[in-house]
Amino acid sequence: MSFTGTDNYIASQELQLAVNAAICLQRPLLIKGEPGTGKTLLAEEVAKSLDTELFAWHIKSTTKAQQGLYEYDAVSRLRDSQLGDAKVQDISNYIMKGKLWQAFEAPKKPVLLIDEIDKADIEFPNDLLLELDRMEFHVYETRQTIKARQRPVVIITSNNEKELPDAFLRRCFFHYIRFPEHEEMRRIVEVHFPKLKQELLNQALESFFNLRNMPGLKKKPSTSELIDWLKLLVAEDIPPEALRNKDAKQSIPPLYGALLKNEQDIHLFEKLAFMAKR
Repeated sequence: MSFTGTDNYIASQELQLAVNAAICLQRPLLIKGEPGTGKTLLAEEVAKSLDTELFAWHIKSTTKAQQGLYEYDAVSRLRDSQLGDAKVQDISNYIMKGKLWQAFEAPKKPVLLIDEIDKADIEFPNDLLLELDRMEFHVYETRQTIKARQRPVVIITSNNEKELPDAFLRRCFFHYIRFPEHEEMRRIVEVHFPKLKQELLNQALESFFNLRNMPGLKKKPSTSELIDWLKLLVAEDIPPEALRNKDAKQSIPPLYGALLKNEQDIHLFEKLAFMAKR
């Protein structure tokens, strides 16, 4: 079982080594990196590469660790008992399986994605330590212990919104996805746009990296935003000359709304363009 990237996902040598190391060590792979660098997509492509099922648990600020195991719907059981429904006699009818339970029951070694773990409460990672270590948990309502048939490949993503506990980090294999360099980005783009004209690609990449390197940007455009921008350039049939124009009045890239996502960055870009004109 080895990951080498896929036709739709260009994985660096370091990322491939990280995925395979985590599989070998049977530890969760903790992935960090800028938003839009393909952290969530990685889990999907690892599942495709290994020809196995993906169980994706997308974390919100209100998510509790217990929800990944199971939830007991006491309200529905009370309502059914008031209506005289016979199924209330079996409490298992009101146990809703979480993503960890579903992954533990998979007949083939699956991929379990815990996406954006840093969105949850600070205690959330610690509440999963035992379950991720032992790959089992107890269902108190039915008095049964759920054990993983096979240990899933666990991929955990974080946008670094908050620090994760040391006890949790100690149990993970860590990898930071560095932002792609020019040539690697070219390969990524060519996966999405295999027939893109090279002149347009060259100018688009030059404009994109110039924009990213501009000092003072609050949010630098990411890989996913570059893909969206190129999709628009192709759809609108924007010529390479429009990206190469040095006129200060037209120095902001066309369709820049796909790249710049807040008014501060737009104002900064306009200000620098005005200063360059003077």
